[in-house]
Amino acid sequence: MSQRLDAVLWKRLFERSARPGMSLQRQIREMLVAAILDGHLPAGVAIPSSREMAEQLSVARNTVVLAYQQLTDEGYLIARERSGCFVNPAVLADAAGRAARPSAGGFGGDGGNGGNRAEGRGNHPAAAAPDWASRLRLRPAAQRSIVKPADWQAYPYPFLYGQFDATLFPTADWRECCLKTLSVLDIRDWAPDQINRDDESLVQQIRTRVLPRRGVWASADEVVVTVGAQHALYLVADLLMSASTRVGIEDPGYPDARNIFACRTAQLVPLPIDGDGLPAGDALRGLDYVYATPSHQCPTGVTMPLARRQALLQAAQDHDFVVIEDDFECENRFAGEPTAALKSLDPNGRVIYVGSLSKSWAPGLRLGYVVASAALIAELRALRRLMLRHPSAFVQRAFALFLSLGHHDSQLRRIAAAQRERGAAVLDAMARHAPQCTVAPLSGGGSCWVRLPDGVSARALAARAAARGVLIEPGDVFFHADAPPCEYFRLGYQSIPAKSIEPGIRLLAQALAEGHSGR
Repeated sequence: MSQRLDAVLWKRLFERSARPGMSLQRQIREMLVAAILDGHLPAGVAIPSSREMAEQLSVARNTVVLAYQQLTDEGYLIARERSGCFVNPAVLADAAGRAARPSAGGFGGDGGNGGNRAEGRGNHPAAAAPDWASRLRLRPAAQRSIVKPADWQAYPYPFLYGQFDATLFPTADWRECCLKTLSVLDIRDWAPDQINRDDESLVQQIRTRVLPRRGVWASADEVVVTVGAQHALYLVADLLMSASTRVGIEDPGYPDARNIFACRTAQLVPLPIDGDGLPAGDALRGLDYVYATPSHQCPTGVTMPLARRQALLQAAQDHDFVVIEDDFECENRFAGEPTAALKSLDPNGRVIYVGSLSKSWAPGLRLGYVVASAALIAELRALRRLMLRHPSAFVQRAFALFLSLGHHDSQLRRIAAAQRERGAAVLDAMARHAPQCTVAPLSGGGSCWVRLPDGVSARALAARAAARGVLIEPGDVFFHADAPPCEYFRLGYQSIPAKSIEPGIRLLAQALAEGHSGR
């Protein structure tokens, strides 16, 4: 290997390190780090002078000088007076040591160590990699879950639920709150380890701004903040469920809730829903917990009427079970007043209320909460400490400001208007282009539930539609049975512009017609 790379190779490495938005200085740094760690530059070799490198890459010499200086500070290079910069041998020694260590191994492979037959130092046989397959108590990766393409934003017609819409994100408002949170006084509040406490200002905002909107009143010791509603469900299940626990779940229902509960107990009881959501019948007898989404049933979007909510609470009292209410989509109704949350009707503390603060507009923020009796919240808080201590204190403080300044209320109104417009466009387009499909009544939220004609597979349709740039969510994953119905799919409009809905559904209808003609 040559001790010095020629100008052509430097230019190639420089081009390979380029990415949109990257400064030239950072590009030079990444190019050199890659050349060192990939073995293109041996230990102790001199790199081109700053003047020479600048000429070869056609950049300003000062840019190269600054890059060299930072790499020297980080230990990749050694600067020798009157001699130049050299590759630090210690960096390559560390890299070689990491490469020589045995791999962690996989589930059923040899861990990349030649079947563990290699001899170690002193002629002792190398230790065998752990057999992880035999050690696993659970196989979460094998569970049926909602799957969405990682590059979904590259598709022109993403009819997906629960995804980010850049056009609705309040960039200026959120930036303002983050900048305020970075003030000296605020940093002194949130930067220390909070142990198991939450940001007091956020809890106060949840109690006074968020919960009253749903008819729920709670004291500070009855609220705990979580890393999203899903983390809240995980905490509740971990604390309250065991192998003998009987849990009723809506069918169809939220797959991640089903999977979380299945990690604790095999005694999951599917409860078929109807046009009013979860029935309060004899099927509820003998259960310990019932998981429900009364505001907007997942995935059908059905809103449970007030009378049925009261009947469900009465059944909980009569049969001694607790309801886990997931208010994941705070009833963004298109018409009329929202129905009160189940928790607001609960006089006996039989409802554990789970909510989300950011799902409808910024799911990546991962902020949720649980409202329940103080005794239960104290245990949830202690359990959370064992898992992650507390959600990011910085994000909590920034969101507290977002709420206190009225930005959250404005954002909810903006989302409501957008979803109302998009929901109407979906219903109109489905009626015109796919009248053979049955769309569940739409009263609010960011998605609708669609049934295809008998015998038509939603998964096959999804594959044909994706080839046309249209993404939909097959509905079989929402059902409890191992052999679920195949004719359903969820059509989300939360992350697709209104102008794209009609052409997207027209293409979806073409994919549906193609399936019929191919039969």
